[in-house]
Amino acid sequence: MAGIYIHIPYCKQACHYCDFHFSTMLKSVPEMGKAILEEIRMRGDYLGKQSISTIYFGGGTPSLLPAVYISSILSLIRRSFFLTEQTEITLEANPDDLSPEKLKMFFDLGINRLSIGVQSFDNEVLKFINRAHSRDQALKCIEDARKTGFRNINVDLIHSIPGSRPDRWQRDLEIILDIFPEHISSYGLTIEPGTVFGKWHKEKRLIPLEEDLAASEYELLINYLQRAGYDHYEISNFALPGHRSRHNMSYWLGEHYMGIGPGAHSYNGTSRQYNVTNNARYIKSIHHKELPATRETLSRLDQANEYLLTSLRTSWGIDLKVLREKFSFNLLDEQGTYLQRLIQGGLLLQQNEHLILTDKGKLLADQITEDLFLTSP
Repeated sequence: MAGIYIHIPYCKQACHYCDFHFSTMLKSVPEMGKAILEEIRMRGDYLGKQSISTIYFGGGTPSLLPAVYISSILSLIRRSFFLTEQTEITLEANPDDLSPEKLKMFFDLGINRLSIGVQSFDNEVLKFINRAHSRDQALKCIEDARKTGFRNINVDLIHSIPGSRPDRWQRDLEIILDIFPEHISSYGLTIEPGTVFGKWHKEKRLIPLEEDLAASEYELLINYLQRAGYDHYEISNFALPGHRSRHNMSYWLGEHYMGIGPGAHSYNGTSRQYNVTNNARYIKSIHHKELPATRETLSRLDQANEYLLTSLRTSWGIDLKVLREKFSFNLLDEQGTYLQRLIQGGLLLQQNEHLILTDKGKLLADQITEDLFLTSP
């Protein structure tokens, strides 16, 4: 089974924290639509004969496009690949794009999972991070999505926002549990170079949230959602039973996927491919039947470290048997002393052949992963 990711590189406006590839200039949308269709045709054999278990429209803001563009892409994918009746088809969306009419069009196209970028239910926070919607729009679009028939909805939230107050974050969690979506993704805000927040931070106009306050917000998130019955199956992802994101799961499980569009990544088990992050160059190259991508062949060491990176973030953790049998690495031999320190410090659990981060360990996941990376071939 494999997945297809479609990157739609357009947004209505730039959020102050976002460093994904996108443009707020929409003039090239028709040409981009043609180029995306052509790339799908050009790469029809990339996934071999694998059936497609997930399709994911990400961005950018896919919901910004007229539904006809999503329709043409899905039609071509259905003609070119084998989809099952259970194929998960996700569309990322912003609340201000989701009118009842547009929701109905997306639903009729076969979109069966919505990922709605709410980020916060506080209007002051939304203004601060430069989102285009309001709290009421967010609540209304989720209500409209339910009325339309969507029964698999993810809501994105951001925690650890500079200047955050505990009462605001708690109120966001109370509201999200009133809504009770099937899936919640919540990411700690990071200040990236090249963003508005990055510029403000460099100019000392923005101070990141203190580490202990950020940790408190994350711990509150875990406590609230786990008590409500959500499965904390990945550091930033929570799902009601039966509603884990199958597309994101495919990344963490090392399954193959094809990325279409500027900035999209692909993986076929032995190599990675990165499309150019420039809309004009992407369109021009595809027009000349050239794929504007860089390909990287992954060594056994690369693949082992990628497995460490993805699996440690999950609730099932690192499978030591997989590392031994698939990649020929014995992590207990290579990192035994460090692993024991993590276990004794309450950051890591060893359950038979699996190493799993504790809630305390999840706060330090990036550092632990970096420390565990293998260096010898």
